[in-house]
Amino acid sequence: MTKVVLIFIGSGAGGVLRYAVVGWSQRLANGSFPIGTLLVNISGCLLVGFLAAALSGRVLVREEYRIALFIGLLGGYTTFSTFGLETFALLNAGQTWRALLNIISSIVLGLVCVGAGYRWAENWLGV
Repeated sequence: MTKVVLIFIGSGAGGVLRYAVVGWSQRLANGSFPIGTLLVNISGCLLVGFLAAALSGRVLVREEYRIALFIGLLGGYTTFSTFGLETFALLNAGQTWRALLNIISSIVLGLVCVGAGYRWAENWLGV
């Protein structure tokens, strides 16, 4: 139960942090390019890489806190960071084709599913 509560708290904090960073960066950029989302995704990847390395060595962190950081905080901040870490792990293990398959399928299927969901709502709800 402790893990679930920590994930809940971390997810909320990550979501609020994402909202703040996206809003702040979009106001600074004052443009139509989604710089805020890009900044969140890139910074999330930087953080997940740093934490994955930092917490895999001599620094001992209890499992529930590790889960709260990775699944909760960074998951609420951006799931792109998890995608980046998993793809990096495939590349690091020499599984280049699996990494490329993950990249291509995640992007293509993600876009296809966004479009399909959008059309589904249009047709079903008449919007």
